[in-house]
Amino acid sequence: MIRAEGLSKTYMSGGEPLRVLDRVDLHVEPESFVAIVGPSGSGKTTLLGLLAGLDEPTEGTVTVAGENLQALTEDGRASFRADNVGFVFQTFHLLPTLTALENVMVPMELRDGPPLSNGGTIRTAAMTLLERVGLGDRAGHYPAQLSGGEQQRVALARAFANEPRILFADEPTGNLDRKTGQHVVELIEELNHEQKTTLVLVTHDLDLAARAHRTISLEDGRVISDEPGRAVSAEGGRVISDERGAVSAAAPSEEGPAQ
Repeated sequence: MIRAEGLSKTYMSGGEPLRVLDRVDLHVEPESFVAIVGPSGSGKTTLLGLLAGLDEPTEGTVTVAGENLQALTEDGRASFRADNVGFVFQTFHLLPTLTALENVMVPMELRDGPPLSNGGTIRTAAMTLLERVGLGDRAGHYPAQLSGGEQQRVALARAFANEPRILFADEPTGNLDRKTGQHVVELIEELNHEQKTTLVLVTHDLDLAARAHRTISLEDGRVISDEPGRAVSAEGGRVISDERGAVSAAAPSEEGPAQ
């Protein structure tokens, strides 16, 4: 479903190059649930953005659902995301002037792909999703009238509105208390299972990461572990892909990672 090869990203910081990702190779199987963890500054969110086509790598390629993202124009990537990808962010990103129902309807109205399998009108489909996340009675409320947990559930319903093949989630429980965060994660898992969506999630929460099928750890822009099914060679600390085509991290460069 997702394949990254030799993926690197370098930014300029204070006039000096800062290598945030360093030659990462990554393979995510369809319908799997993968958690990406690591300390702040390890490259987690940068990796997620590159895999989703929100940013372009300095080096390497990303192929998603058979589509080489680097071969697409910016408009082409936007269209591809609209038809194939859902997003859940830590800060919700709801449109404040739209109700909960209208926020969920937005991606459906922008969709260029084939009709959704749930049939019916866009409003009906959006209402069904809100009911699915327990917010049917809050459909007419604006984001400012909702709690943080409710806003994240609206964002989750919106993320699944176009029946995405892949869901990217960046710290989806970061602004929530533990009980509410657990509820949101359970909803993500249920929707992931029901819609057979591939899920790639960035988190600092190791308890949340433990619920994933695989946990990939980053440090200084490199993959340092991939659990379960990890095998490490005797030379250079290279992580070798498992039988499911898990992940491999390039051997450390002589210069070491940019700090």
